[in-house]
Amino acid sequence: MNPRGVCVLGGGPWGRALASAAARAGSHVTLVTRRVEAPPEGVAVATEPRVAAEHALTVIAVPSAHVRAAAADLAPHLSGAHYLVHGVRGLAGDALATVSEVLSEETPARRLGALGGPVLAAELAEGTPSVMVVGSRFREVIELVRERFGTDTLRLYGTKDLRGLEWASALTGCYAIALGYALGAAAAPGLVAAFTTRVVHEAARIAYAAGGESATALGLGGLGDLLAASGQATRPEILIGRALASGASVEDAAHATGERVEAVSLLPRVAAWSAAAGVRVPILAALVGALRGDTPKEELIRALMSAPMVE
Repeated sequence: MNPRGVCVLGGGPWGRALASAAARAGSHVTLVTRRVEAPPEGVAVATEPRVAAEHALTVIAVPSAHVRAAAADLAPHLSGAHYLVHGVRGLAGDALATVSEVLSEETPARRLGALGGPVLAAELAEGTPSVMVVGSRFREVIELVRERFGTDTLRLYGTKDLRGLEWASALTGCYAIALGYALGAAAAPGLVAAFTTRVVHEAARIAYAAGGESATALGLGGLGDLLAASGQATRPEILIGRALASGASVEDAAHATGERVEAVSLLPRVAAWSAAAGVRVPILAALVGALRGDTPKEELIRALMSAPMVE
């Protein structure tokens, strides 16, 4: 097993960007994909997941709906000696299992982690100065990911709150749609700032109820990611929110991005989970109504303005 080896599973924009970042850091990278495209510079390509056995670190970058199947394919080729990390902004099924929980159930790997933080695939692929967060209960996972990905243009912060980071990353995608909606509705800058603050507090309540730490949602993996989203005009979630505010259907809005956006299917599931858990989420509930097309633009503003002044 190559200690400098990094296997990236998933040939979409995010998987290719992660492979590029690892290659720039001097890692020996193999991208597992069935897409017929030229690989990023310094990256080898394979079509079968068995190559993961040869790499110390495997990073999963597939949609959350496909994680369990991807993990099952990987399982015969992994052992407790392998490190397994994912970069998926999603939660699995109606029970909203974290991706690391799915990986723990489906594979023999135990040193698990997750990637999050305020960076777009295009920025990561181009080597634009960026920061990310790696979460794991194991210090050695955080250190290995830093070694395999860290460069002068990519800094990785670590957190032991793996669950909180996974929930914060997933929720930030959801609330970035809300932020895009507010921007598309031409809300005043001060109101957008207030809106951003309120949604982060809402996300922190959800993450805490799910077993994470509220502080994680207020860090780079939550608030930092959402602040970055406000200036990332091409971020898919922002584009979807803007399109919804202009009257587009959720199907047309999502199709226009050209990417699969985890948050679209996740939003109603999180809202249902929050209601069952007794977590107050007025902005999220209003956004689900906007996705259905039965909530006017003003409802999101009303949800903000009617929030308690003290919580």
